[in-house]
Order: sequence, then C-alpha cells, then structure tokens
Amino acid sequence: QDATLTRLHRVTAPRTPRRACPGTAPVSLWYVVLPACVMWLCVLIAPWRPWATDESLDAQGGGEDVDLRDVSVLVPARDEAAQIGTTLAGLRRQGRGLRIILIDDQSTDGTAAVARACRIEGLEIVYGTPLPPGWSGKLWALHQGLACVRTERVLLLDADIELLPGILPALRAKLWQDGRHLVSLLVSLRMDNLWERFLLPAFVYFFKLLYPFRLSNSPAIPFVACAAGGCILLEARVLREIGGFAAIRDALIDDCALAGRVKKRGFHTWIGLTHSARSLRSYPSLQSIWDMVARTAFTQLHYSPALLVLCTVVMLCAFAAPVAALVSGEWPVAAVGALTLAMAMVSYRAVLRYYGLPLAWVLVLPGAGCLFLGMTWSSATRYWRGRRSQWKGRQYGTDEAAAGVLEDTPG
Repeated sequence: QDATLTRLHRVTAPRTPRRACPGTAPVSLWYVVLPACVMWLCVLIAPWRPWATDESLDAQGGGEDVDLRDVSVLVPARDEAAQIGTTLAGLRRQGRGLRIILIDDQSTDGTAAVARACRIEGLEIVYGTPLPPGWSGKLWALHQGLACVRTERVLLLDADIELLPGILPALRAKLWQDGRHLVSLLVSLRMDNLWERFLLPAFVYFFKLLYPFRLSNSPAIPFVACAAGGCILLEARVLREIGGFAAIRDALIDDCALAGRVKKRGFHTWIGLTHSARSLRSYPSLQSIWDMVARTAFTQLHYSPALLVLCTVVMLCAFAAPVAALVSGEWPVAAVGALTLAMAMVSYRAVLRYYGLPLAWVLVLPGAGCLFLGMTWSSATRYWRGRRSQWKGRQYGTDEAAAGVLEDTPG
C-alpha cells in the first residue's frame, strides 16, 4: 500500500519546471538581437559617420552692408500670414541688393497683404495661378517664381524659416570656396515641448542615417544625393540646365529629387546642419508630427510593399529586439541587448549635443524609432486608401498621381 501511495503521489504531484540553461530559453531572440548588435556596430564604425554632426555651417558675422545683388530668393507661400513677416525680416538682415520674389500660392489668409505691409526693399509678389495637372503645389509656385529670376544664384526658402544675420553670405561663400553648385541647410527645428524633444531630434537623426551627409557631399558618389528643401542655394544656370522645376514637377520629396538631378548631371552638392536658420513652425502634439512624417514616409520607400516590409524588419530588429532581449531575464541575451542599446544611444548622442538637449533623451530612442515605424505604416495605409499625400488643403490622390493629375480640395 505504501508503495502504491508513493507512485500515486509521484503521478499526481505538480512538477516543478526545470530551469533552462542560461542562454538557451529565448532562442528566437538570438536571431534578432545579434543582427541588431552587428547593425549598430556598423553604424558606429562606418567611415562616412552617418551619426556625426561634422557637416555644419553657421553665420560668421557680417551685417546688412554685404552686397547680395547676385542672389534672388524664391519664397513659395500658401497661408503663411502668421510667419511671413518674420521670414522677410530675416532676409532683410542678410545684406543689401537682395531680390525677394514671394509667390503667393492662392492663400486664403492674406499672406500677400501681410508681406506687402512689411515694406521690404526688393520685394516682388507673384500671384500664383491654379495648380495644373501633374504638379505638386510647392514646385508649381517655384516654377512661376523662377520666370522672374535674373540673377546668377537662387535661394529657395520656405515661408516658415527665419535666417539669422550672416547665414546667406556664409552659404554663398560655401558655394564659391568649395566649388559647389548647390548647397543646402537642414534648419533647426523647434524643440520646445515634450513631443518636439521626443521626436524631432530623432527625425534629424534618422534623416542622416537614411541620407548620410558625407556620402551625399562626395562628388565621387553620384547615387547618393540629398538636400533640405527649406533652405537651398544654387546656381541659376544649373537649375535651368537640369530642366528647372518642371523636371521634378510631381515630386513630393522635391528637395532630394532636385539634389539628385543636379548631382547626376555632374554638378557638386553639399548639405549640412545649422543653428543660423530655424523653423518657425511648431508641432504642439503627437498628431501634428505624425501627420508631417506620414505625408511622405511611404514616398521615401517608393510606394513599395517589399521595402515597407524590409523597413519594418530593420526597425523592429534595431529597436524592439534589444529591448525584448534586455527584459528577457536571461543574462547572456540581456547583455547583448544592453550592448546593442548602448551603441544605438551613443550614436544618437551627437545629435542631442548639437541641439543642446540633455543627454538623458538618448533613453527615448527605441520608443521614437517604433513611433516612426508606426507613422510609416500610417503613410502606407493612407496611400492604399487612395490618398498619396495631403498638405495645405491640397490632396494628392494615388490614382490621380499615376495619371498625372493632382487636385485641390477644400482646406
């Protein structure tokens, strides 16, 4: 009887699960955290240093006595009454003789009237005509303004960007001294509220990873080219030689498309960061940043589902996998996860330092990466629903875009 009871006890008693050997339980994690570790190591040691902030340009003094008669500024403006006064004031402080051509792109908020009231010397206002088929709104406005340009050089400036004194002469000097034909500045974005500090430094960081500045600035690498559309100075003859804005008339990422055209024709481009030009546009909420990124994120992937899947795998591997490994409870894989996150955060530190933000913000990089992935999927979903992009009351539909038709919708 005792033997029978003992056997019954062994059968019915709950078994204590055996503890797996360290490093053997989360086998699947090894397949993603190790590639992530290698990925971030490559980012850190890549010769072109995509994380670095070495490519930068700031004003070196200079006042309003600088002669800028060789430069015309094209300012496309659509419903920018709140910012246009500050933008024009910044241009007035750059030097004398500067010609400013503001293209009022059918604004409904009195943008042209506000600009005229500023009484800026050399200001000419062009009233834009309705958007024709096959054009994006900004490029159509620039195309109309280009017809008025008679100078050797053209500055393309967004209507919500303020130039600090001396930065335009510095840009022009960069064009001359380095033998460049197009120079561009990624202006400082506002980083005042929580969401701006959470996401906008990461936006700059990911842009630099996607378009490494050192490779883009190298004449020996023609297939990598980028520019920041908010502030571009280029030779007028070069712009006309590549076919003007008509050559990229339907591009939503018009800045990189322009730089690509210029570089493929054998001309030299340069892009850098700056503290001397700043965006006036604020992003008060997550939704406002989400919409800004989702407007062109899927365009960056050329509307390719395969590239979207690849992007998803890379982003999850880069950010989600190390975090999952860190909290797995298995010390070998957790250690690799910690090392991977450390390398990612070290690479992000340079951007935070450039913008004067506390280094503690490196801790939010994985969360920012996952949010940007969500924005990319949102962009793809909008595209599949028939909306290619929407901005300032204009909606660019996928079917219409394929047929070369872009339409206005009520704002």
